[in-house]
Amino acid sequence: MAGSKSYTIVEYFGGDDGHRCGYCKNERGNFSHGMWSHTMTVQDYQDLIDRGWRRSGKYVYKPTMNKTCCPQYTIRCHALKFQPSKSHKKILKKMSKFISKGELPKGQDHGEPMDSVCEEAGPREPSKVCHSEVKSSVLDGKTTDPAPKPGMGADPSRPPCRKAKDLRKERRLQKGQTRQHAGVSSTVSPNPPTPTQNNQPKTLEDFINESLPDNCHCLEVRLVRSNPPSPQFKASFDASYQVYKLYQMAIHKDPPDKPSESQAEYSPDGPEVGYGSFHQQYWLDGRIVAVGVVDILPTCVSSVYLYYHPDFASLSLGSYSALREIAFTRQLQKQSPKLSYYYLGFYIHSCPKMRYKGQYQPSDLLCPETYVWVPIERCVPQLENSRYARLNQDPDAGDARVLKDVGRALVLYRRTVMAYAAYSRKRKGSSDETEVQQYGRLVGQDCAERILLYRA
Repeated sequence: MAGSKSYTIVEYFGGDDGHRCGYCKNERGNFSHGMWSHTMTVQDYQDLIDRGWRRSGKYVYKPTMNKTCCPQYTIRCHALKFQPSKSHKKILKKMSKFISKGELPKGQDHGEPMDSVCEEAGPREPSKVCHSEVKSSVLDGKTTDPAPKPGMGADPSRPPCRKAKDLRKERRLQKGQTRQHAGVSSTVSPNPPTPTQNNQPKTLEDFINESLPDNCHCLEVRLVRSNPPSPQFKASFDASYQVYKLYQMAIHKDPPDKPSESQAEYSPDGPEVGYGSFHQQYWLDGRIVAVGVVDILPTCVSSVYLYYHPDFASLSLGSYSALREIAFTRQLQKQSPKLSYYYLGFYIHSCPKMRYKGQYQPSDLLCPETYVWVPIERCVPQLENSRYARLNQDPDAGDARVLKDVGRALVLYRRTVMAYAAYSRKRKGSSDETEVQQYGRLVGQDCAERILLYRA
């Protein structure tokens, strides 16, 4: 992204034509507004994503929410308050087992959604485990129960199947009773209790550190600046690009295309690495197996996308990298206090594969009409009833940052920066006022008065 004293320069393309949707496969149902960014400052991009825009390389787009077939709601996670769920802990333990024992999980995760931190197919129903079938019934080398007769249904001599949740609850009660009978007090201790003794939940960092034992494999995550390219980025580019090509061909069945990134910025109150576009490279035993592309912005880390070597698809690297990026956001916040959110791109409730992003909680969705953040638990009931919803439930609220005077929008005309009012006087009879008004409404007053809209 452009230097701190530079302007953002964009060309606006409108959004009247429908295109093929990558989610529901509707051939003409995907509608969005688009801009090509010749340069982009991190503050302008921060303000744009807080109005529902998102970048792909240098192309910046905003879904036409009340028209597109699969409305895409910007989602952010409160990184400092995040606690990993059971499914997240399973992913971290799966990586730990692989690193310690060197065994890849069986099966491949080919249901990878298309953008950001994707590869889970969304929330799944909790599995019901029949422990009477899973548990071994062999004592001293002899089978204690005869096999059930064909056609007779479940073996009546065995206990009925029970939910794993109920069994876990029963075991916890049994442990509590055992401690009470042994005279163990849960409130009085001769020594100050440790977090584990006090039953405080482990932090995300605790789980990540546990998942990196120095055993069979060695996993290292390196952050390298992609633009302007750092020496580390240049040295590893070929290896990284080979992984990208394999990922595109194996997972998305697409021809590879080199990603383009943005410029760098530094700020006295920003993180030490600065702002801009970075690659988080995942090195396994000295070779790159995955790359997460992220933007570090004034108030957030924004996940752009992830690509990985197809041989490691069963490790759920999309979800694993998201957890690492949340931990990375928390690390940056210690250097820059206002940088406290992790943006996961778009949440698409109408597409089950993309609902998994709602599992990173607490999280908010962006209201497409008032551009205020609404807790996701308040949004889901509305989205169950309608694909498109005004998430802000205040009927009197409006867009507080709407551009009221189109004449104040900045344009770049013949290499000269000027207000649109001055431009329209120079170009007598100009017919683009409706287009500029639409552009100003979409980017908001702050961006319209800072960003240069290119005029030929």
